[in-house]
Amino acid sequence: MAPVIRKTFLQIETTLVEGGKGVANPLKLIAALAVVKNPWAGRGFVEDLKPEIHAVAPVLGELLTKMIIETAGSGEIIEAYGKSAVVGLDGEIEHGSALIHTLRFGNHYRTAVGAKSYLAFCNTRGPANAPIMIPLMDKNDEGRRSHYLTIQCTVPDAPAADEIVVALGASIGGRPHHRIGDRYQDLKELGHDVANPAAV
Repeated sequence: MAPVIRKTFLQIETTLVEGGKGVANPLKLIAALAVVKNPWAGRGFVEDLKPEIHAVAPVLGELLTKMIIETAGSGEIIEAYGKSAVVGLDGEIEHGSALIHTLRFGNHYRTAVGAKSYLAFCNTRGPANAPIMIPLMDKNDEGRRSHYLTIQCTVPDAPAADEIVVALGASIGGRPHHRIGDRYQDLKELGHDVANPAAV
């Protein structure tokens, strides 16, 4: 069962001034989205989601990764990354989760950018023009706070009730003028182990 992709959407945001101060190295945020028919819509409660995961998730992972890499110019230049899904109102949150929380989706992107960390994520349900939030973090260092970012966008006519918007996000650069340090300094000051940051 091939996925039914109604449209794709690409957003590029470049920050040149932040806090009234020019940015020496402008931050570039890239979002690539696909509006896909929910493969479980109208079927009632489906117990086994695996067949549709296997058929749809790899196609979306490959497509969106290609869009991101072509826009950025290379995988190496990407510093932070993330993913998101918004399910239309007739679907379950689990349907969006099924498509993005699988290695068959994420590994396309992870491999293309040479990443070590997991993909930050968001999965929600909403109507057309719902806010799409793509949280980002450094692709190799989960404690690098300068790259804790969120891309915000919307697709005016998606998701329809029987659709899912699936998205990947990337940053070239971190937050302009970042100055709160990394989590490792907090751990050191609190006397906590990096391997057990909550000290539990």
